[in-house]
Parts: sequence; structure tokens; C-alpha cells
Amino acid sequence: GFKVISRRYASLFFIVGTKADVDVRKAASSGGIKKGEGGKAAAENYENELGLLEFIHTLVETMDRWAGSICELDIMYQLEQVHFLLDEMVMNGYVVETNKSNVLRPIDLIEREGKKNEGMFR
Repeated sequence: GFKVISRRYASLFFIVGTKADVDVRKAASSGGIKKGEGGKAAAENYENELGLLEFIHTLVETMDRWAGSICELDIMYQLEQVHFLLDEMVMNGYVVETNKSNVLRPIDLIEREGKKNEGMFR
């Protein structure tokens, strides 16, 4: 089945959706696959809700460090950088990096290079 985990920070809502990943559990444990509606096999979702809540919290802390106090306008006007930040943390559906400094380092380098190039064309 599917799971939806959400958390509210001030005026922002962060929502993460998950689905069962049959490859991870391989249904080796006999309880891994159940019969769902219509007799179809439905995989059990073993995703840890507390782990995803912690991921959301780490994402918000990282965004706060990057933009000061994060708000919806920061996200709307700098959407490409927010996507890049999220891509640094999540790869192929799995959380790969939670260290805020490691996530923000490439974004800082991009911003510094952008400022160098700005001065060159003015």
C-alpha cells in the first residue's frame, strides 16, 4: 500500500508519499505479500514513518540554513535551487545525504560562480 507522511512548519506543508518496494523485502518473509482487492497481490509498505518525519525536519533545517528563515516565497522564486538541494538529499527514491554541510556545499559553489560571472558581463 501507499503511505503519506506530512509535517507542517509555520505556513509550509511538507508531504512525502511512499509505496511498497517489493525489491527491498523480496517477499522472502511469508508475510511480505498479501492478497488485496480483487485477489491481486498487494505488497506491504515497510517504510519508517519516523524516519521520513526526521528527513522532512532535516530538509527544513537545511533550507533554513540556506535561505535564512525559509518561507513559500523563497521556494517559489528559487525553485531550481530548491530542486537541486532536494536532489542532493534524495537519489532514486532513497535518502542518500543528511549532512547539511555536504548538501549545501555544491549550492554555495554554484552561487559563488554565478557571482563571478555576473561581474564579468556588467
